[in-house]
Amino acid sequence: MIEFVTANIAPIMFGVVVLFLLSGFPVAFSLASCGLFFGFIGLELGIIPATLFQALPLRVFGIMQNDTLLAIPFFTLMGLILERSGMAEDLLETVGQVFGPIRGGLALAVIFVGALLAATTGVVAASVISMGLISLPIMLRYGYSRPIATGVITASGTLAQAIPPSLVLIVMADQLGRSVGDMYKGAMIPALALVALYALLIIGLAIFRPKMVPALPPEALSYREPNGNSGLRSLGVLALLVTTASIVLGQNYGAVLEYLKGSETPTPALDETVVVALTFGTFLALILAIANHLLRLGLLSRIAERVTFVLIPPLALIFLVLGTIFLGVATPTEGGAMGATGALIMALMRRRLDFKTLIQGLESTARLSIFVMFILIGSTVFSFIFTAVDGQIWVEHLFDKLPGGQLGFLLFVNVVIFFLGFFLDFFEIAFILLPLLAPVAEKLGIDLIWFGVIIALNLQTSFLTPPFGFALFYLRSVAPGASYLDRITNKRIEGIKTTDIYRGSVAFVLIQIVMVALVIAFPQLVTGGLDEKAEIDLDTIRIEIPTDAGGGWGEEKKDGW
Repeated sequence: MIEFVTANIAPIMFGVVVLFLLSGFPVAFSLASCGLFFGFIGLELGIIPATLFQALPLRVFGIMQNDTLLAIPFFTLMGLILERSGMAEDLLETVGQVFGPIRGGLALAVIFVGALLAATTGVVAASVISMGLISLPIMLRYGYSRPIATGVITASGTLAQAIPPSLVLIVMADQLGRSVGDMYKGAMIPALALVALYALLIIGLAIFRPKMVPALPPEALSYREPNGNSGLRSLGVLALLVTTASIVLGQNYGAVLEYLKGSETPTPALDETVVVALTFGTFLALILAIANHLLRLGLLSRIAERVTFVLIPPLALIFLVLGTIFLGVATPTEGGAMGATGALIMALMRRRLDFKTLIQGLESTARLSIFVMFILIGSTVFSFIFTAVDGQIWVEHLFDKLPGGQLGFLLFVNVVIFFLGFFLDFFEIAFILLPLLAPVAEKLGIDLIWFGVIIALNLQTSFLTPPFGFALFYLRSVAPGASYLDRITNKRIEGIKTTDIYRGSVAFVLIQIVMVALVIAFPQLVTGGLDEKAEIDLDTIRIEIPTDAGGGWGEEKKDGW
């Protein structure tokens, strides 16, 4: 028996931790206790030297000193403050009025707003619940297909896992030992492509199955002009002006950045960050001032006014946070700090920030950050002991005989993670499996940024797959279960069944699987936006020790220094 345990301690350890997780025991304590238990067994069996345990506290303190993880509370606070300030409600109402007159317009508005909320809040629960409370009754009121209405809300809410500044991508970067900024850059194109695929599905339904996604009737449009026009022409002109100004600003700012980076006097990163913040702040103030002036002159329609004052501030915040990270001006932690500060300023400007809201946001941020930290500590203890008992060799042997090399490995791993997503949370999968799979992927020559984005897109499906898809639960908690009398039309509307929510998620899960397949087939979707790595020839490196002509360093070296 002892010989069997000694020879198979790695697979036994992995099997025990899986049983713990399936039993519902807290993840962090399952990982840590399992790691320590098998560590003591390995110590008694002579597999692990006692001195190895001295390094374990250093690993734990290394987690606490990781500055990159500070981005998690900053981005979480940013999202919670924006969500509690009513931004989601204003965005959904405004964008819904813009797209409402066309077939499928409400669904397209939900997708577009879901992408915006993902880039600002980064919280799936907040996005799904907000859109479920606001958009779902309107869709049901005007005859939307129930599976389509529920599916587009849950799928758009899960975009918070794929679009930067996603918390999943921060965890991925930390577990893979890669830059968060590179992970954000790599995920941007696939995330936007996923949004486009969602929109294409709705457009296809609007063309071929128009009864499933009807347009809003004229009486449902709130922003009508006195002369009966929709006001969209004014909005189009304003959008063209803002886009042109943004392009000009981007080109000029790039030149300024190059000047700053190329100047003889080094410019601290913080100074460049301040320059970016001031530039975007000035640009935002200028746009709002122009819009206000046009409104006073009567040249701006009501819908254009609404879009300007509702849409531009969150867009500016997105460009400020992600733009500084992508340009290399700010680290993700600094970007998160600017985002949190910007969210507080926006909430104050909207007069929707009070002491109670701030306390609630801080408490929720602290809970989530501590949750992530404890899981990370537990997974570190587990992976430390698992590596000490040669668990990584056992994992490598599991994939030795897989056909297809890189492709076979990626397909097998994604199938396993997809089915684990039916039962496990994305944090659990990321913290347990990634440390085990990353060395194998690197050994096969797989770019870890590419690998991380693939896994992140795959993990997004875990929010939509029954029976434990969290986005499905969030929508179920706010969707009407029984029939009710609509207050606008005075018609009785049937409630939403759980099967409607499950059916609605199927099409979007398939789209996400297609997106994963596209990223595997075309790695340049991820790696194309990354900076090229400088190749270093170790054989040509020369280290020269400077000598002082007057003695100094050279004389000290002769004396045996």
